[in-house]
Amino acid sequence: MKRILFVCHGNICRSPMAEFIFKALVRARGLEGCYHIESAAVSAEETGNPIYPPAKRCLTQHGVPFDNAKRARQITRADYDRFDRIICMDGSNLRWIRRIIPDDPAGKIHLMMSYTGRARDVADPWYTGDFETTFQDILEGCEAML
Repeated sequence: MKRILFVCHGNICRSPMAEFIFKALVRARGLEGCYHIESAAVSAEETGNPIYPPAKRCLTQHGVPFDNAKRARQITRADYDRFDRIICMDGSNLRWIRRIIPDDPAGKIHLMMSYTGRARDVADPWYTGDFETTFQDILEGCEAML
């Protein structure tokens, strides 16, 4: 079983969107038994908070189910051993994660869009309010990963 952890700044927008989009893609392909998928944050500022309502609306508009019980959590050093891949949404997340997990000897930590062959960040809707662009970036990255 492959264990995937998606990571963004607060774990209320991009990383939970990636978690549930990837789960939906895995389910559609009948691969649920092949993957364990979670999400987390590099910061602790949103710990315990639910998915941001506009992110929920975007997922709903695209027919992607999500767990209303999902709450933000911060990534830990122990997560490095628990997961096979740790997927960051942007370069800032990657820099933050290096403070928590300074070494990556197994090469587990990647940028989401690197799977698409384009080295760029997943659009951050926190500042733009454009959840659709974020959804499309994440969908493209998840499909390329899968």
